[in-house]
Order: sequence, then structure tokens, then C-alpha cells
Amino acid sequence: MTEIILMSDPKIAAIPVRDCDEPLLDVRRHDPFPVDTREQDDSGAFAHLREGVLSRLIDARKLLPDGIRLLFIEGYRPPALQRFYFERYAERLRNDNPGWSSEQVRAAASRFVSPPEIAPHSAGAAVDLTLVAADGKELDMGTPVDASPEASEGACYTAARNIDSEARGNRQMLAEALTEVGLVNYPTEWWHWSYGDRYWALATGTGHAIYGPRELD
Repeated sequence: MTEIILMSDPKIAAIPVRDCDEPLLDVRRHDPFPVDTREQDDSGAFAHLREGVLSRLIDARKLLPDGIRLLFIEGYRPPALQRFYFERYAERLRNDNPGWSSEQVRAAASRFVSPPEIAPHSAGAAVDLTLVAADGKELDMGTPVDASPEASEGACYTAARNIDSEARGNRQMLAEALTEVGLVNYPTEWWHWSYGDRYWALATGTGHAIYGPRELD
């Protein structure tokens, strides 16, 4: 895709889901790599991914330069939590922009939080990642993970021009490894990558998603 298609676009919701019923696996128990705790929850839901996504991340690790590792931030997000995040951010945008229509609010919110009914995180299909050096220090990616479009002045967009060459190179390093194993990026968030969800299906021209929203067993 050359244009940015937002999660709120009707084309995303129109893609059918034929869930293959792969299990959600705990990243920490399957060939683990560094897992950050900033999004940790009491149930450990954040550390789960569909089996096919996890296997691709394990493959992607091998494609990075020596001394560079993936840092896992967040994977699965329960549908109720996704709805809470979306509605909270939409309310903030609504208050800041009282002249916006409901459609404008929904579209703007979906730059940063997916509408809950199609959210890749709630399918266990999406993962938020960054890169760290051998000593565990995060590489410069231009913005922190989860920087909003407002706070970052758009620098959270993967192809943003208002970041320096080092950050741009690090984003490219991350993108090359994850693209090689079949994941796709949501262009408004450099850290958000997915496989098997509706957005992936649209980006790759696949006729249907293989992962849909579900509850953690």
C-alpha cells in the first residue's frame, strides 16, 4: 500500500475472518527474548501472541545484526481493554476538537488506537516492538513506543521525516527483519507490526484474515 489506510477504513472491516484457531502462546515460555514490563498486566495477557506470529518473531531475531535484539513490548490485548483505550482516546480528541464529526473522531482515533471490533492486538496478531543493544539499552527510534501523533508531531509515523538519520536507519533495520518474515506495519506507528489479521490481509492482498478477536483462555 502506498497510501496510509487507517484501521477505521470500511475496507478493513469488510475483510472476512476465517480464524484458524491457533492458540495464544506466552512469549515468555517459548524461546523467550527480552520482554519489557511497561504494559504488563496481572493476568500476563500482554505477553501472548498467536503461534504463527511468535514463530515469525523468532525467525526475525536471526536476521538482525549481531548485538541487536528485539524488545517485546505488548502483544495480545483483551477486547474489553481495547475498547476502553479506544473510547478514552476518542473522547480526548472529541474534547480537543468540538467541531469534528463522529466520523472524523473515529478516523483520527484509529491512527493511534484501533477500533475494538477489528483490533489486531485483540486477535493476538499484533505486536509492539523496538530494538535494543546487547546491554539492553533501547536504540534511538525517533520517538518512544506509544508516542501519539499529537505528542510526537507526527514523528510516530513510520516514514516520518522529522526524525534524524540514526533513528531512520534503526526503523529501517527493524522493518527489514519483520517484513522478511511476513509481518506488516501500521504506518502511523513504527512499533506496531502484525500478521494474520484484517490489516495484514489488506496489505498483502490476501482474501481473508486468519486471526480474529478472541478472549484469552
